[in-house]
Amino acid sequence: MNKPVRRIAIFCGLLVLALMIRGNWLQFVKADELKNDKNNMRVNIARYSQPRGNIIVDGQEITGSEEVNGINYKYRRTYKNGEMWAPVTGLSSQVYKPTMLEGVEDKILTGDDDRLFFNRTIDMITGKGKKGGDVITTLNSKAQEAAFKGLGNKKGAVAALDPRTGKVLALASTPSYDPSTVAGANNGAAWEKLSKDDKNKPMLNRALRETYPPGSTFKVVTAAAALENKLYKDVDEKTNSPKGWTLPDTQNLKLPNETTMPCDNVSMRAALQWSCNSVFGKISADLGNQKMIEQADKFGFNSDDLTIPVGVSKSVYPKDNRPQNAMAGIGQASNRATPLQMAMVAAAIANNGKLMEPYMVDKLRAPNLNVIETHQPKEMSRPLSPEHAQTLQSAMETVVEEGTGTSAKIDDVKVGGKTGTAQHGVDNSGNPYAWFISYAKKGDGSPVAVAVVIEGSNTMRDDIAGGKLAAPIAKSVMEAVLKTSK
Repeated sequence: MNKPVRRIAIFCGLLVLALMIRGNWLQFVKADELKNDKNNMRVNIARYSQPRGNIIVDGQEITGSEEVNGINYKYRRTYKNGEMWAPVTGLSSQVYKPTMLEGVEDKILTGDDDRLFFNRTIDMITGKGKKGGDVITTLNSKAQEAAFKGLGNKKGAVAALDPRTGKVLALASTPSYDPSTVAGANNGAAWEKLSKDDKNKPMLNRALRETYPPGSTFKVVTAAAALENKLYKDVDEKTNSPKGWTLPDTQNLKLPNETTMPCDNVSMRAALQWSCNSVFGKISADLGNQKMIEQADKFGFNSDDLTIPVGVSKSVYPKDNRPQNAMAGIGQASNRATPLQMAMVAAAIANNGKLMEPYMVDKLRAPNLNVIETHQPKEMSRPLSPEHAQTLQSAMETVVEEGTGTSAKIDDVKVGGKTGTAQHGVDNSGNPYAWFISYAKKGDGSPVAVAVVIEGSNTMRDDIAGGKLAAPIAKSVMEAVLKTSK
């Protein structure tokens, strides 16, 4: 071979080598980056080229797919009772990123999950189109309906759990939105309206993603800390809490009680019954910040990694100075909690001190109806002993029978609860948040624990209270679960 030909051959060989390197670089190194590039429409086109798998509640599909005459997309997502279920399903859109279960379980729903490889292979051999799998939830449709209807035109949220297993039974958030309005390709106006509504924030899942000062509902955590740290031996022992108790490290700043009932040196049972601030502020101060943090942590506070499998915002019991720690002990100051977190508190007490890890997906199912994954209940922690849990149950039942939570009573059922009215805003200028946490017990234990928060309503400020606004909603959710539980 003469020299010019040899040079041309070498040059051509280098070009082929460069092409091979470039091809492999794109296919293997850059594949994920290109696949997730926002300008790559092929992924979305493929995603909506066949019906999506469904999200299932009580054996019924709450999602669907409909064929459309789009240029690029063959199917779009549909939702049944979209506003009610949006905090659970989230959205799957031809334009916008999927959220909530639609996002977390996207690979199962599209059929791209590696565990569906066999199904994809069979479908390819038989000439069938690729199918998505189904997500079977733990939700109770009647409980969800009761929560959503109970909230009505109020701004707030409900979270309900089965204390025995950790199953999420209801997640409601209002104001809500219908994901169907933004599921298709031509929905820019609807999306802009939803995403720019800063007043109502309809796309915010308040049950999981918003934190509030928990107010007096947190006093059950402070009571648990007092029992677990042997500050008091039971809920009927008189507390060392004088009338007009002064916050530590202050000149003469009294912690006021909102009740007209006497609170000086009363027992924790009476202090929970009438929601005495001075008693629980002093307990928090006597225990100190570190012990209060340790107790809150056992209930799930200060955890960054809680997923159900949707991510949950962190609830916080803060490191703070002595007066602020006293205020945090009554659910104020920098104490922040999601409704799910406070449902977990009620659930742990109802379950005799055992906190089960909350979860919302029971099973993942292949298109051929074979179950490819089943969630097994898992213990998360032991915030308090069975003995202390049972004595706290007794006190919370007094709240409902004779105290501030009587509107949550259910005939022939033991109901324990705690009301809360949480102050917020500069100098407490904002309307208070109305809270209620509770559980209902039957012979085989407690099948339901609930947390309700009302962030805003048409109620006059002086009439805002957990017992008036939140407790009736919790009652309706508990009744729905009791009627349908096995």
